[in-house]
Amino acid sequence: MKRVIIKPICKDKFELVQEYIYQSKKGSICVPSGYKTNGANIPRFLWSFYPPNSPEYLSAVIIHDYLCDIARKKKSYVFYKEADKVFYETLLELEVSKSKAKIFYFACSFFHWIKKCLKIIQ
Repeated sequence: MKRVIIKPICKDKFELVQEYIYQSKKGSICVPSGYKTNGANIPRFLWSFYPPNSPEYLSAVIIHDYLCDIARKKKSYVFYKEADKVFYETLLELEVSKSKAKIFYFACSFFHWIKKCLKIIQ
């Protein structure tokens, strides 16, 4: 799996330098050039263990952020669930340890489930 190419645009924001295409099990995902992200939304006290912009998993994070942006626009819990599944798939493809991939996957899934319970998403 090829890695994303980003450039910093401010303290905690990055921009995708060129279009990034990932072929998932369910189809092709194309993140457009110029897409902006803050990296992984990891609580600061965990940054020593899981840095938010680690090259180890940054490509997966950008794909996940992009898919979550689409889910947010559609206000769809189902789209968030799919984004989380693709996130897990890409983490494994990037050879992130299975235990770390599961931690990230369950953290994202739990967060999206909480948002659904609070009626923030449908």
